[in-house]
Amino acid sequence: MKLKQPLKTKTLKVSRSDLYPALLRIRLGERLNRYLARTGLCSRREADRRIATGRISINGKTVQDMGHRVQHGDVVLADQKRVEPVSQYTYIMYHKPRGLLCSRRDDRGRPLIYDELDVAANVQSVGRLDMDSEGLLLLTDDGDLTRALTHPGTQVPRCYRARITGQLGMEELEILRSGGLDIGRDEKSDAWDVIVDSETKGNSWVTITIHRGRWREVRRTLKACGHTVRRLIRVSFASLQLGNLPGGATRPLKAREIRQLAQ
Repeated sequence: MKLKQPLKTKTLKVSRSDLYPALLRIRLGERLNRYLARTGLCSRREADRRIATGRISINGKTVQDMGHRVQHGDVVLADQKRVEPVSQYTYIMYHKPRGLLCSRRDDRGRPLIYDELDVAANVQSVGRLDMDSEGLLLLTDDGDLTRALTHPGTQVPRCYRARITGQLGMEELEILRSGGLDIGRDEKSDAWDVIVDSETKGNSWVTITIHRGRWREVRRTLKACGHTVRRLIRVSFASLQLGNLPGGATRPLKAREIRQLAQ
């Protein structure tokens, strides 16, 4: 199945000054790999490789210290070419189809979302959906927004529709809504908002809202209750709604949506 869909629409770019107050990095400096990622040159991981191999210099001196902080006014060269952070950022909503990994590379050669998207190397997904899951995925090069949305303390809501085997009884619903279920890996389930949408003889559709998004959390929790997830669709993330965006399609976020995310 060919899903390739380069971004043909103009990506909305918003100045950081429209979203955030003055940043502390102006006063305290900024880690070199983060600085390089903000230039659009590469991801942080690739930046680490370039630093380690002596391809980066600051004010005329080669720097191989991963912890080096770039100060305001420093001249940074990558392969002898000056690089500076971009002042505008990219924000994309993507309806991820099933069968794609949210990764830049895979040793097993499995298909990746970035094989289907024409985006810069530093535009990354905010969180992930596993290979068998589908739905709303936010991609951006705004690192501050990414950290704000993925930090466990922010409790950002993520809403899914799931088709599961069997039906959820009242006792199981209470367990899911209360949390504390052993889901393996020395982890307990969080308290969820759960609504049963429909039931048939062998399957049910349920709507679930979670607030952390741990590794395969929905699948593991429902499995611990005795139900296998047959289909999993993320329909909202924070204030964003998937709506009627078709599978495999993308669209730039609107300015209003970006402001809501940044609040």
